[in-house]
Parts: sequence; C-alpha cells; structure tokens
Amino acid sequence: MDEKTEELRDIFMDVTDESTVTESQEETHGSLQSEAEVEERLADVIAEMRDRYDFGTTLSDEQLVTVVRGYYAGDSDAEIARELGDDSLGKTVSRARIDLHLVRDSDTDAPFDIDALRDLLDEDASTSACAAELDVSESTVRRYRRVVETQQERRTVNDRYRDEFENVLQDRELAERMTEDMHEDGLDDATEGMETNVSF
Repeated sequence: MDEKTEELRDIFMDVTDESTVTESQEETHGSLQSEAEVEERLADVIAEMRDRYDFGTTLSDEQLVTVVRGYYAGDSDAEIARELGDDSLGKTVSRARIDLHLVRDSDTDAPFDIDALRDLLDEDASTSACAAELDVSESTVRRYRRVVETQQERRTVNDRYRDEFENVLQDRELAERMTEDMHEDGLDDATEGMETNVSF
C-alpha cells in the first residue's frame, strides 16, 4: 500500500469511525426505519382493515404484506403470486388487493358500463337482477360489485388505508435515500482534496 492509499484509508476510517474498510457495511437502512418495522407497520394497517371490513381473502396478514409491497413496487398479480411461492394464486392476489383497497385502473375495465352497475347497486338490486340487466353472468357481477363496493369504502374513509400504506413505504424509501446520501457524503468528505489518480 503506497503512502497516498494509506492516507486515504486513514481519512476514511476517521470519518466513518470504522476500524476496517475491507468489510462491506452491514445493511441497516437503518437508523430511521428497519425492515422489521416496515413489515410491522404494514401488518398493523392490514389487521385494522381486517377488523373493520369483511375480508374475503384466505391469505394471511404476512402474505398480505407481500401483496401490498408488490402492488406499490408495480408488480402484476401474477408476479406477486410468484413472490408468494405459488403461480396459481393470481386470482387470490387480485381479490386480496381489492380487500386492501388497492384497486388498479384495469379492475374497472368491465364488459359493461360500470356506472350502470353502480346505479343498480344504489337501488339495492340483487346480483341476479344486475346480471339480467347488464346481460352478463352473476360471477361477473360479483367480481365488479366488489370493486365498486371497495371504491365506495375508500371514499367513505377518504382513502385512509392507502394513504397509510404509502406513508409507511415512503418513510422507508426516505430512510434508504438518506442512508445512501449519508454514505456518499462520508465518502465525499473522506476524499475531499485528495488526488483522484491514486493507484490501488
């Protein structure tokens, strides 16, 4: 190790308070919010929703945390199902998402006028009556009825639960960005004024 390299190492250790620069730093993402805290906060929101609403999903709260994270990561229902370890869970994930108020634009792409279904439901029409009026199967009505009812639930609580999910995940993202920034700032401080052509 030449003199410049040794000097750079010493400055780095002074700035970072570390005894070595050869071991990768443990990934704490840390100080602001740990991975376990993110999981716990998401699970708390899910548990509150389960207490308040009649969930139709068979997925556990732990699995629902995966659904939430996958949704906000932009994953499809099929991709989330794979994350859960079972490719056949696509429809289960879709239903779970709806339970969690995580409605995609594609969820309202019905083979009929969705507003017509809303009007029928406002009139307390039965599933069979809706199916006859809209000329679709009862299973199709049940599928889109759940979407319409979920949208109403969201309006009733001012989208509170989605906001809570987003706040948890944004806090996590902020924590990661701040950790990265602090790491980069530490390196910048360590190398400030140093020659950039140091040979290792």
